Amino acid sequence: MPIEPMGLRESKKQETRQLISAQATRLFIEQGFESTTLAEIAAAARVAKKTVTNYFPRKEDLALDHHEEFVASLAGFVTDRVPGESALSALRGAFLAAARGCDPIAGFAGPEFSRMIADSPTLTTRLRDLHDQREEALAEALADATGAAPDDITPRAVAAQIGAVHRVLFQRIQELTLAGCDNARISALVAADAERVFGLLEPSLADYAVRAH
Repeated sequence: MPIEPMGLRESKKQETRQLISAQATRLFIEQGFESTTLAEIAAAARVAKKTVTNYFPRKEDLALDHHEEFVASLAGFVTDRVPGESALSALRGAFLAAARGCDPIAGFAGPEFSRMIADSPTLTTRLRDLHDQREEALAEALADATGAAPDDITPRAVAAQIGAVHRVLFQRIQELTLAGCDNARISALVAADAERVFGLLEPSLADYAVRAH
């Protein structure tokens, strides 16, 4: 039997993953996350139940399937900041760009998906955990960026402040979505909110973790 090229195999794996995720999301929205079983998802995607768990070890990951990108996002913005730019400036600019683009990673998930999360204690808990993981990753990136000693609490304290801003803004997007606002309205409101809350951190963090030229 001929061996498929690696690119084709990976493409088929990605297609299977996307199919499972799409069917899971459809069922979660129709039936609720808690009420939907892995067996139902497997049947809808026409794959074995074990195939579902191979791609998604946790049921929550079927709903929050961009969790790895979410966790790494803030740290990545710090790592990729341009010379002369502070961590705060990079993160504020990245959030404003995400708000303008209605990025799902920032919270623009649409009313049905947002309601699914709000109605599920399991997903709500998982989302809090992902926010915690994202803050921890940000603290590590800030420590690397500033050369902080292992026992220096500063990167963790800064990450906690910036992480809190992102949590509040994420929640704000969710609330506006569930209130029936369209993305254009949410984007405008949240951009103004972001300027205000990031501005609160400016006096203490404007010169923190500025990338050398």
